[in-house]
Amino acid sequence: MGTQGSPGLGLFVRLIAKEGKERAVEDFLRSGLALAQREAGTLQWFAVRFDRRTFAIFDTFAAEDGRQAHLSGPIAAALMANAAELLAEAPRIEKHDVLAAKV
Repeated sequence: MGTQGSPGLGLFVRLIAKEGKERAVEDFLRSGLALAQREAGTLQWFAVRFDRRTFAIFDTFAAEDGRQAHLSGPIAAALMANAAELLAEAPRIEKHDVLAAKV
């Protein structure tokens, strides 16, 4: 686990956009940055695109309480509220431990 302020825990969330909803997913992810910046427990937050329909969110936390706050926060709520409209399948949320990082 990380020390205070260092990324010790993370989340990786894979998102597959519905056909024709790729731009809406991209816009949604871009808008999530402002929400992530307000989360004290979220140290780093990345939205990435792998191919035309595959996106992901990768974020890190110093402690489990920050990760849990993020999972119950506004980004997760908005994602779940829009999942049926935007995504071809349910988001795949994977928790992980960060073993080493350069930030």
